[in-house]
Amino acid sequence: MRVEQCNNLSDFRRLARRRLPAPVFHYLDGGADDEISLRRNVAAFDDYELLPSQLTDVSRINMQTTLFGKSIDWPVMISPTGASKLFHGAGEAAVARAAAKFGMVYSLSTLGTASIEEIAAAGDGPKLYQLYIFKDRGLTEEWITRCKASGYAALALTVDLPVPGNRERDLVQGFMFPPRSRLKQILSFARHPGWLYRAAIRKDLDTVNITSSERAAGALATGLRKFIDDELERSLTWRDVEWLAQRWNGPLVIKGVQTVADCRKAADSGATAVMISNHGGRQLDSAPAPVDCIAAIADALRDRLEIICDGGIRRGNHVVKALALGANACSIGRGYLYALAADGQNGVELALGLLRAELERTMALVGCVSIQDINAQFVQHRLPR
Repeated sequence: MRVEQCNNLSDFRRLARRRLPAPVFHYLDGGADDEISLRRNVAAFDDYELLPSQLTDVSRINMQTTLFGKSIDWPVMISPTGASKLFHGAGEAAVARAAAKFGMVYSLSTLGTASIEEIAAAGDGPKLYQLYIFKDRGLTEEWITRCKASGYAALALTVDLPVPGNRERDLVQGFMFPPRSRLKQILSFARHPGWLYRAAIRKDLDTVNITSSERAAGALATGLRKFIDDELERSLTWRDVEWLAQRWNGPLVIKGVQTVADCRKAADSGATAVMISNHGGRQLDSAPAPVDCIAAIADALRDRLEIICDGGIRRGNHVVKALALGANACSIGRGYLYALAADGQNGVELALGLLRAELERTMALVGCVSIQDINAQFVQHRLPR
């Protein structure tokens, strides 16, 4: 299969599996523990049915909306994911350029392999920076200052990673540096010399927003993984969100909440948006699928927060279901990373084009001519049989 033969986001997964060393693919593809949440993130969309309204003039479909105070061409954004150069040498910048072409928000992770400034220059679309509050608050303040100077539209604080999840696939597949000395892992990396060259010779996998900081230089001597484990602040509370909101003074997203209570605390602490997320099924296994959390949160807080469904989006009809349940937008992570691994920026653009076409088609079939028309009358929970 070539990328031009892919019919949907899931098709790109097969190409990614062929083009990445097995440990790297499974790092991308895997989740925590028994991967219950990982599977449910996608499967939960099957529990909802769309209810079309017929004989509506759908000759013109308008998918434009707003997010973080910015106009966007359709209600899908790029979710922050770490180290995109693991999957393709073009990395984050290629995805940012593709996102700009499609009029959508691009999100850069603290653990990304491109700098805040490089991504700001990669396209004129709105940008979000995802961060963690480290024990060294000066490092967090440094990122805030750089984001302000680079014109980022929003910040997102990830709150569901007080400790790393138990990702057993990484243990089995030997995803660590250096990799475990198992023959199958060694052979897998050896079959991908281009990947090895980028990782070992070009050293493309540097998380530059951390390693370039003078504040972090001394502590990094012990290794990046240990630095991050040591710096992750387990004692964070909602007061820290208030601290961040005051220093940023702009659109602030809390990523990793799933309950009405936590979303209310987010709004009370100064957040303007939430990403309903279980970290792609990579943290707490058996956490609910994001789509199942939308309705209750929207009913309680739609007038105080923008709501983003983060997890499991593979089809345009998934986007419509999430919006009908009360989300303002959706975000995709693995969906674009599979495409990036398959063929760089070209792969991402093909994948985004397929998803956008699916969304437009689904809106026409449902009978919605604009994003603002999508509401609860078009969706129902599937009745048990």
